[in-house]
Amino acid sequence: MPTTFRLSLLTALIGATLLTGCSKSGTDDNIVKIGSASPLTGPQAHLGKDNENGARLAVDEINAAGLTLDGKKVQIDLIAEDDQADPKAATTVAQKLVDEGIVGVIGHLNSGATIPASKIYFDAGIPQISPSATAIAYTASGFNTAYRVMTNDKQQGSALAEYAISQLGAKRIAIVDDRTAYGQGLADEFERAAKAAGADVVAREYTTDKSTDFMAILTSIKSHDPQVVFFAGMDPQAAPMIKQMKQLGVNAQFLGGDGMQTPKFIDLAGADAEGAIASNPGLPLAKMPGGEAFKQKFNARFGEIQNYSPYAYDAVYVMVEAMKRAKSSDPVKYLAELPKTDYQGVTGHIRFDSKGDLTGGAVTLYQVKAGQWQPLQTINSK
Repeated sequence: MPTTFRLSLLTALIGATLLTGCSKSGTDDNIVKIGSASPLTGPQAHLGKDNENGARLAVDEINAAGLTLDGKKVQIDLIAEDDQADPKAATTVAQKLVDEGIVGVIGHLNSGATIPASKIYFDAGIPQISPSATAIAYTASGFNTAYRVMTNDKQQGSALAEYAISQLGAKRIAIVDDRTAYGQGLADEFERAAKAAGADVVAREYTTDKSTDFMAILTSIKSHDPQVVFFAGMDPQAAPMIKQMKQLGVNAQFLGGDGMQTPKFIDLAGADAEGAIASNPGLPLAKMPGGEAFKQKFNARFGEIQNYSPYAYDAVYVMVEAMKRAKSSDPVKYLAELPKTDYQGVTGHIRFDSKGDLTGGAVTLYQVKAGQWQPLQTINSK
């Protein structure tokens, strides 16, 4: 090949590369990448997809309305990743999202995934807003990148204990948790508050977030004759647990947290779900400021709301509003605006304390009646 031809070809290739690079860079300048991390496979996939869909609804609305930052029109790209509700997978997902150039993340769903991932986001300076992680340890880390838009386990555990003792008259309580950061944290707070109110915790048992056979621990619990069995875990375990309680003749009120307060719990437990009581941070959907409008939009596009999608939706808007105030999607710039959040969302008025926790807030108790979760009482957090 003649030297002049080789040089001409090399020049052309370099020019093409530079043009391609400039074109890609120009496109990327107009794209704001936000991550969404939750379990999209496995037994909790229905909850993870619910979170992703809530975030996606908000992103699509913002893009349709048009978003301008410092005079430049930008488009949000939501990048959804599957953390499998697993702490190790969550750190892999977090690093992948950081490497892909996200400027913020909505997630993770589970506290056990959120907590280890939060270190990676903090090290990268990436703001993180969880719609559903309630463990106290998440915001106790001191990471200035960590926020959440729902009440934490201290608030929820106290409300559950108060209800069990003042409304159910429980004096003898058995507790089971799934050993996840969420389950153990919620159970610890419930136990602390129950004991402080004078209840006797007659049994404390443990399982995992993969188990479905609870006959051994329930047989042990039955021998203590509790009035309430409190389970801190998710619906794939709560449903078989209540079914097995009925099979063994454990005559106690089944009580749980937000992990079991889902339509899926009723689907899985069937008739045995009747009478179960569970809490959920926040107001009932029908009483949320934007609850009915959100429900109509979400149902029309994605179907039934499982649990946390309204919070994922609000989390996106809180993040984008901070970008608007900063006039930038640069994490360094808009992170400084997140503590100033004062936003009226679908779920309620969102403001953060110095740790990144939601201030105020409420916890609502529900009971399964005629195959549906019905609100019983809303307790304002202290």
